[in-house]
Amino acid sequence: MQYTKLGRTDIEVSRFCLGCMGFGKVTDEALHKWTLGPSETKDIIAQALDAGITFFDTAMAYSFGTSEEYVGEALRALAPRDQWVIATKYSPRPNGSADGVSGKDYIRTCIDNSLRRLGVDTIDLYYMHSWDYSTPLEESMEALNEAVTSGKVRALGVSNCHPYQLARANDLAAAHGWARFEAIQSHMNLIFREDERELLQLCAEDQISTVPYSALAAGRLARKPGETSRRLELDTFAKGKYDATAEQDAIIISRVAELAERYETSMTAISLAWLLTKVTSPVVGATKPHHIAGPVAAADLTLAPEDVAYLEEPYVPHALVGIMAQNHA
Repeated sequence: MQYTKLGRTDIEVSRFCLGCMGFGKVTDEALHKWTLGPSETKDIIAQALDAGITFFDTAMAYSFGTSEEYVGEALRALAPRDQWVIATKYSPRPNGSADGVSGKDYIRTCIDNSLRRLGVDTIDLYYMHSWDYSTPLEESMEALNEAVTSGKVRALGVSNCHPYQLARANDLAAAHGWARFEAIQSHMNLIFREDERELLQLCAEDQISTVPYSALAAGRLARKPGETSRRLELDTFAKGKYDATAEQDAIIISRVAELAERYETSMTAISLAWLLTKVTSPVVGATKPHHIAGPVAAADLTLAPEDVAYLEEPYVPHALVGIMAQNHA
């Protein structure tokens, strides 16, 4: 496994981050019906640690906070605190301060609840899960800065925002001498590359780490067209992101399969090796032990420039999907 620094901080992270959305209690209200319980969560995390993955990503929204509970319990049992980096996220309120609670107090409560569920004193990387249109930006950034200065959080990140929003937030932080966003978690993979237009350039110039989610397009880049899995069948949220472009995306997926045969490796390794040429640390989910093998293989795989071009050539512009399709002021 390879390692790198997060943004301009001294936090060292593995070049792959284990996405923990697949861990948590299944309930009738849960968005995801394919998540794992605490014992299976611990098994996957143990294998990730053994493979050199030290970076783990969860959120208060994942399985109503039980992902944080399962992940924190597993990590604390498996390795000393200084051997892993934990990232989590708070969810902005859709109705702002309609409940009478200030934005700053809401963020403080979210942080304290995540610390409690994770069972840690400090969160290494704390994200705004999506852009908060209901809370003034200055209020949000001030509250997040207080979390850093108090020692509850080491570094800040933001997920699902436009490049201008990231730049504006960090300009505001610089003007006040506050902690800035050191990382962004956005939606990027071989069949969704809209971040290449502006975001990647901004992050490269400002030394902001790129930690994209959906690195395998919810499993689509790991299987030949027509192959299925439990998640592909049950993940309705992912279907909303990818079904509309399935026909054009299938051309790229077929090329991934072709190169996997040529390189004598998995489609997962090919897809992730491509992504490593673009970003800091892709977030890769795992719900079975063998899912860890893909990132491990990708970390040691270098694609020839002509193969990178071959994978990229069929791509056509995609409309924004998921939360970003709604993420407008």
